[in-house]
Formats: sequence, C-alpha cells, structure tokens
Amino acid sequence: MKASDAWGGGIVDPTDALALLMSPEGRLDPYPTYERLRAHGPVVQAGPVFYVVTGYAEADAILRDARFGVMDDALRDQFMPGWRESPAVLSISRSMLRTNPPDHSRMRRLAAGAFTPRRIAAMRDVVRAQADELVDAMLAADGPVDFMTAFAYPLPVGVICALLGVPAADRPLFRRWATDLTGVLEPEITADELAVADRGATELRGYFTELVAARRRAPADDLTTALVQAHDGGDRLSGDELLANLIVLLVAGFETTTNLLGNGLVALLDHPRAAAALRERPDLAPAYVDELLRYDSPVQLTSRMSTAPSRYGDVDLPPESWVIVLLGAANRDPRRYPDPARFDPWRAQIAPLSFGAGPHYCLGAALARLEAQVAFPLLLRRLPGLAVAGRPERRVRLTLRGHATLPVSVGREAAPVTVPGTRPGAAGPTP
Repeated sequence: MKASDAWGGGIVDPTDALALLMSPEGRLDPYPTYERLRAHGPVVQAGPVFYVVTGYAEADAILRDARFGVMDDALRDQFMPGWRESPAVLSISRSMLRTNPPDHSRMRRLAAGAFTPRRIAAMRDVVRAQADELVDAMLAADGPVDFMTAFAYPLPVGVICALLGVPAADRPLFRRWATDLTGVLEPEITADELAVADRGATELRGYFTELVAARRRAPADDLTTALVQAHDGGDRLSGDELLANLIVLLVAGFETTTNLLGNGLVALLDHPRAAAALRERPDLAPAYVDELLRYDSPVQLTSRMSTAPSRYGDVDLPPESWVIVLLGAANRDPRRYPDPARFDPWRAQIAPLSFGAGPHYCLGAALARLEAQVAFPLLLRRLPGLAVAGRPERRVRLTLRGHATLPVSVGREAAPVTVPGTRPGAAGPTP
C-alpha cells in the first residue's frame, strides 16, 4: 500500500507511515499515523538502522536505559556533514539537551538550583499574579483575542525570563527567534528551514552575548549570573556551553508551556463538563494537567542512539541504531491507557511521557506543570464564557506540537454550574 492510501485505513508499511508522519498533513494531526505504526508493534524497524517506538513501556525504558544516548559529535559528523557551520545545530549540540554524561550531568547540575521544588513552589503567587494581569488585559480587549499572543506566550516567557534575569522590555523579541530556532528540532528539515533556524540562533546568541557581558559588569540574583560565574570560576562551563544553555533554557522554558496552554485550552473547551468540574474544583488541576499532557502532548518525540545491543518489543536493536521515541504515541498506548483517544482527567495513575524520562527528563517540568495548574482554573473561573472564536491555526511542526493562532472570545457572564464532588481516579462527570 502506498503512503497516499494511508488516510483510507488499513495496515501501512512502516516506511510509508513514517513518510506520511513527516508530511505537512501528518505533522498537523499525527495521531492516525501513530496508530498505523502501532499496528506493527510497540517497536518497529523503519530502515536499515532506524527504529520507531510507539509503546509506552518501551519508550519509558529506552529513555532510562544507559545503552541509549543522544547523538554525539562523531555521529553528527557521520549523519550531518557540515553541522558545525550551522549556528542552530551548533547551539543545540553544545547544550545539555544534546549532550551525554559526563558533560550532560555537569551542565545540568549547574542549572538545577533554579528549579528546586522549594523555588518552584515559591513561584506560585508570582505565576498567579501574572496570569491575573493577562486576563485583565483580555477582558479589556475590544472583541476576540488570540489566546496564544495574549496569554499562552507571555505567561511562561515572563516566568522564565524572570529566572534568567532578562528585562521585561526584551520579552517580545523571543517569540520569533525561538520559533525560528526550534525548527532544527524537527526530525527532517529542509535547507530553507535550516537557514531560518540559523537566523534565530544567531539572534539569540547575539542577545545572550550582550546579557552575559552585562552580568559580568553587574551581577544579579538570577540564573544567568550563576552560569556566568560558573564559567568564569574555572573549567566547569565553556563559553560555547554557557551561551548554548542560556538559549536552550530560555526556549525550552516557554515553548513547551506555551504549547501546553494552547493545546490544553482547546481540549477543555471541547469537553465542557470536564471544564465545568475544574472551574468548581481547582484542586483537581494536577490530574487535569497530567491528562492534558497525555492527551495532546506539547512535545511529540525525541531521539536516541544506541551504544550496545538491546532488545525491545521483540525487536533486536544493534549498536548505532537511531531510535525515534514517539512520546505522543506512547501517551496513547492502549496497553497503558484504556480508550486512549478519550480525554479523561479521572484516569488512574496518569504518568505522561511528555517531559521525557531518565537523565534527560525536562529540567523545567515542575515549573511548566505549576504554570498550567494555576492558569487553567483561573481562566475558567474568570472567563466562564471563554470560547473559540474562529479557526485555530496549527503550527506545521511535529516535535513541538502547538498552535500558531488560537482566536477566542472571552465572554462576560458566568452560568451557574452544578458539579458533583469528584476526585481524580474516582467516578466523576463524563468529560
């Protein structure tokens, strides 16, 4: 069967299904293609040394398995000749995102102090205050607003910029730069798309070069100063690593959360009874956010290279296998989550892989969860008439799944809501 026949259903060759997944149609809605890949098993070979993982248990295990790591310089030389001439690839490759132990462990340890449970918990009031200000502005708007521009972007970018010590006036700059740069995270990228990513990386590198110089002149109580001092105090952080990690911390600090807020709002508005329950019971927010992460993950995939033989899903993976771990597919594995295409915040034991697992588990996962746990109940309570006001536009991206635009009307009047007392994992209203 040809890839073009895939939308009609049936079993599709894994190579054809993968090609479909990389197409614009597949990127806009990857879930049907995930199921076609899943039909071949939780781990499927799609090329001579190329494998795709759709199973939850297999994905979780591979991400924790020390025999798998991210692509190193030697493999980049093999698969991506000329990568050192790309500012985007070079920036990403020198960050903790794309390095293996011991370099990864060293860099992550230096940044981890900004994301301790105590520091994250202390930010709840700050996040709530910022969210309230953004809702005030939405209410003051004349007519529909773009939720992505009005709320989903400024809330997380404000939080991560405060951690990094980026002046508030500079925050609007980062949306385009980050959108450009993150194209390099796609599993396939054209020369034109790489040129756009390089432009974003160059702009971000220039900005942080100036911010680093400013922090050397006038240190502050922020993460940028801490990393600058780590660099200047010895050999714990090279100059390239310093800039690369500042770029990744900024971009990862809001891109994932921006997508979570947009994807999550659409899911809630599509399930009004579930939204009503959360409006009345904000204490349910942790379970809701985990289910939103599972249901429509803001990060859909990651990749690993094997360094030793292994066996997963009855498939032998030789050394130097390239493995695409489809997080979005794993989050909808029916072996782990019954009726996985249904949004159900009352599921038991929701543990999405949206932030990864193992050594590369997202450093800012707790912060992203906190922002969403504050934002969704607040939005539903203060804007009970919130509704989609036009056709949302998806970004044509697979790795980072989100909306380019999401027009909404904010409404004004609350409707009475009667919701039975429920708790996650117990019987509750049908979403």
